[in-house]
Amino acid sequence: MPAARYDAPADQERLGIAARVPRLTDATRPQASLKSTPEDFRVTEIPAYETCGHGEHLFLNIEKRDLSHERAIDLLARTLGVKKADVGTAGMKDRRAVTRQFVSIPAETEDQLERLTGLEFDDGSYVRLLGKDRHTNKLKTGHLRGNRFEIVARTEVPVDVDAFGPTAEAVRRVGFPNAFGAQRFGDRGSTLALGLNLLTGEADVRDIPPRRRKFLSRLALSAAQSAVFNHVLAARVRGDAVATVLPGDVLRKRPSGGVFVAADVAAEQARVDAGETAVTGPLPGPSMTSPTGPAADLESEALDAFGLAPEMFGKFPKLAPGARRPLTVIPGDLAIGPVDGGVRFSFTLPAGAYATTLLDQFVAAPDAAK
Repeated sequence: MPAARYDAPADQERLGIAARVPRLTDATRPQASLKSTPEDFRVTEIPAYETCGHGEHLFLNIEKRDLSHERAIDLLARTLGVKKADVGTAGMKDRRAVTRQFVSIPAETEDQLERLTGLEFDDGSYVRLLGKDRHTNKLKTGHLRGNRFEIVARTEVPVDVDAFGPTAEAVRRVGFPNAFGAQRFGDRGSTLALGLNLLTGEADVRDIPPRRRKFLSRLALSAAQSAVFNHVLAARVRGDAVATVLPGDVLRKRPSGGVFVAADVAAEQARVDAGETAVTGPLPGPSMTSPTGPAADLESEALDAFGLAPEMFGKFPKLAPGARRPLTVIPGDLAIGPVDGGVRFSFTLPAGAYATTLLDQFVAAPDAAK
């Protein structure tokens, strides 16, 4: 039987299940707009380590406004006269935002840094250099502890922030569903559609222009993994089992990140309740630790929903090796307060968690009813 081809936006109804973010509570949410201006969404990267002051790589602390990750890196590379592959980053940052992050470049480029002055454009977007230091290694994806967020949600009517209390209490106690946000799946699901087609063989990486082939193929396959994860997460939230250990579940130690299959459900439930470990969901791939029993059944159902099978990911062992992702995240230093025209949320999240997913627990986009 030939594989079904996914076509965005023609398959919006089917592809849309990937981006439906589950919620912990059924509390009424006020309507609010995010990112009304880039200044309403501020992100500061928390590095995994300090620079040492010497080495063959130069770490730049930059601030960018209203620029996509890809465009910002392209601007830096062209301005400094290096290849895009020579620019290292720890993670992608939102476009419609003011973000501070680190990038690395070859140290011999240091005498070219004056060229970064004036990378400001008529539409208000810019890249600014805030600082620099040398280090012994190139910055790579994952080299960060997390991100600090300062976000203003704009509301048309005043909001009583005390009404957020029950939801905030639940989020601080068990965490919020660690779903991937809709931006993960591309414009109208286009990135997800490409990933699914690559996996089913309906598309080939050679169909992607060489200049963007590695970046887009990795992004697309990651979107497919994310869709499977979101499907499992939604099922467990609906079944009130997002923080409940099932026989055969794969758990993750919160401090170290090590994963293991639950053997003693009662004992492991006590550790989850204490915040020592977290129940995980799948990012399918050949290196992923697989669950057993009822937990495995849920993950098989999620693969089936997208017409996928585990062996399909085996064709991309480097681009999609597979991993486990916690089903919930407990934000650090969560604070909620009123501001003129809205509500300010401040919090810290570990790498890979989405701020918009956390905010979805508290506020609804104006078009949420649609």
